[in-house]
Amino acid sequence: MYDLAIIGGGPAGVAAGVYAARKQLKTIFIAESIGGQSTDSVEIQNWIGTEKISGLDLAKALESHLKAYAGTFVEIKTGTRANKVTKIDGGFSIQTGSQTYEAKAVLIATGGSRRKLDIPGAAEFENKGVTYCASCDGPMFGGQDVIVVGGGNAGFESAAQLLAYCKSVTLIHRSAEFSRADAATVQAVLAHPNMKALTNTEPAEVKGGSFVKSVVVKNTQTGETTELAATGIFVEIGMTAATDLVKDLVALDEWGRVKVDGKSQRSSVLGIWSAGDCSDGLYHQNNIAAGDAVKALEDIYFYVKAN
Repeated sequence: MYDLAIIGGGPAGVAAGVYAARKQLKTIFIAESIGGQSTDSVEIQNWIGTEKISGLDLAKALESHLKAYAGTFVEIKTGTRANKVTKIDGGFSIQTGSQTYEAKAVLIATGGSRRKLDIPGAAEFENKGVTYCASCDGPMFGGQDVIVVGGGNAGFESAAQLLAYCKSVTLIHRSAEFSRADAATVQAVLAHPNMKALTNTEPAEVKGGSFVKSVVVKNTQTGETTELAATGIFVEIGMTAATDLVKDLVALDEWGRVKVDGKSQRSSVLGIWSAGDCSDGLYHQNNIAAGDAVKALEDIYFYVKAN
């Protein structure tokens, strides 16, 4: 039986793997790939300690760091999907397609996937103006007119970031009210002179040449369409957490994310921790994911040594 099973290969999983090796915990590291969602980013400017790096290069750096420290303590299984975690005597069983691993403790760092904009042109212009991360890509649109799709907290938080450097930000929301966003945040963001919100509106088509030039939007009540000039479209329509493997084991929030204690990253089940986008933390960023995973590892170490 391993001391620890780390499931997931993004910044959270890798940070946990490095710390597990340094703490000499016998660990099985299970991931389909290393890098997480950021592998899709052309340029990342907010990974602390690195001025800018592509998503693919970040993935390579994470993998290199993990392998450099793994030694005899962390056994790395990439190209492997963990399908189910179950409670057993003395720990947990992790079932993959062809193998079963047992561990005293488990860190769920499986991340999630952004819900994609499913309209003509959206896939064609992804990373060519259509983006799913304002924190990652926003600064590249300084002085430009951009659009945010989504009227929840994530949409307004992205708009607030973009207003710091974009010429204008237009938020489009399919409903009449911003019922899923904090009222104070909505009021503060909409008060900005360069901010505009269109309610009862949804995107219908993305247009451009080699890069995004505009988006066609449709009024959900009248059916009328309008073409808005923009070079950037920031999509914030939700995320699907990759937590099916523990959905029958730990408490999840309404979006399927693992509920954790923010002080330790412990889940509702003793012996299971979670960090990164699959957990219910208030904010989700690469640096936060890595930090939360380190926090979890500190707690896991004492748990394992006490058991």
